[in-house]
Amino acid sequence: MGEKVAAGGFDLSDRQRYRRKLQQCLAGLARLLADKRFDRPRNLMGLEIELNLAGADGMPRMVNADVLSRIASSDFQTELGMFNLEVNIAPHRLDGHVLDQLAEELRTGLGYAERKASEAGSGIVMIGILPTLGEDDLVSANLSDVDRYTLLNDQIVAARGEEFTLDISGVESLSCTSSSIAPESACTSVQLHLQVTPARFADVWNAAQAVAAVQVAVGANSPFLFGKELWRESRPPLFEQATDTRPPELRAQGVRPRTWFGERWVDSAYDLFEENLRYYPPLLPICDDEDPLRVLDDGGVPGLRELVLHNGTVYRWNRPVYGVVDGVPHLRVENRVLPAGPTVADVIANAAFYYGLVRALAEEARPVWSRLPFEAAHRNFDTACRYGIDAELEWPRPGRGGVTTVPVVKLVRDELLPLAAAGLDAWNIEPADRDRYLGIIEERCRRRINGASWQADTFHRAREAGLPRDAALAATTRRYSELMREGRPVHTWEVGFPGTGG
Repeated sequence: MGEKVAAGGFDLSDRQRYRRKLQQCLAGLARLLADKRFDRPRNLMGLEIELNLAGADGMPRMVNADVLSRIASSDFQTELGMFNLEVNIAPHRLDGHVLDQLAEELRTGLGYAERKASEAGSGIVMIGILPTLGEDDLVSANLSDVDRYTLLNDQIVAARGEEFTLDISGVESLSCTSSSIAPESACTSVQLHLQVTPARFADVWNAAQAVAAVQVAVGANSPFLFGKELWRESRPPLFEQATDTRPPELRAQGVRPRTWFGERWVDSAYDLFEENLRYYPPLLPICDDEDPLRVLDDGGVPGLRELVLHNGTVYRWNRPVYGVVDGVPHLRVENRVLPAGPTVADVIANAAFYYGLVRALAEEARPVWSRLPFEAAHRNFDTACRYGIDAELEWPRPGRGGVTTVPVVKLVRDELLPLAAAGLDAWNIEPADRDRYLGIIEERCRRRINGASWQADTFHRAREAGLPRDAALAATTRRYSELMREGRPVHTWEVGFPGTGG
């Protein structure tokens, strides 16, 4: 981020120069696409998981700097809040026993991190939103001590020009304000990457958008925020509101939020990068010395760093990614829909379902996005966030025209799981691994249990046993952490916990 991060400010010329550089980068991307300079098909996937740090009492611990120094591995990095970490799994080829390999790598890495965190009086919790977080935890003083987070906070706050309003109505209602973007740090997610060729990008992105609601519904794991039971997956509305640079007047004008589902199916990756420049003012106008068009003229591959940086401040649920590895450019679809957890088995099951389903849908002769209005996909996403595994979604009628409304558990079991299995077969995934992990998704649907429903049911069991609200949330978090470490998929977890008659 260079000297501007340390300086902590920008002047008018910085923004003008940055905007010019963005246009040059976009032109460079167009040339790369036209000249077919991108990497050949390699079937590569990647995985990132954001984590929480909590003590034995279930309460958040603001100790990520200490824990990271003890872990001392580049696989683990800071995240926005001092109670957050992120673990990155190196790219893998999607074939064979990759699902079990990923599971083993995650168990090993998280086990090591857990041991190191315990030395700092903390533990690792994979969950969408830590139920014990309070408003006093999510303040600017608890942002990670990293220049880029401070600068990002300052720029978003300056762009908004007033306090952020959090207003979410679900089972209960939450209304409060924040003077910083710190509430965003409550949202801990899984990001699934898939490297694709330019010719395949639009089909994969459109397929990912179409099934985003299904992913949320079966994987929901974030029902609580600041002691309130809200949506089954409360991360998306929280993330949108915590990063919203629009005061009410701009919202009324229809200005797009920076956390965005989108508004149309696309024809190429270029469409999304072009939208970013057209709709979103730069937040971090930091310019690189590279001249991307000259690099292309000289036969090289530009990093397009301004375009990449700007893209990182537009929070699409399915984000395009441009990267260069060993001098060769590539494109990825980054799927940002899923919450973290509950267990490694659940995370890998969610990944298997996604990669299989996207492969199958992207290759259909009559793709789902040609039969499902984009507005319906967007409505589905909100419905799935609100109701989780009990959601009913709009979906094209099989073999007939039109759209109908169907319970997500029926849609998954009857139509989407067979498609996901076919997609994993197309990736040459080991059949036993395919069946094991898709079986977890099937059982969640059969029992109507996922992380969010288990958390809510266990919390209510604690309340019925006489625990006050805060104590019930802490007890739920502690029990969740115990079962997470045991590793059994969440659909097998017993509701309740020892000591409360649960």
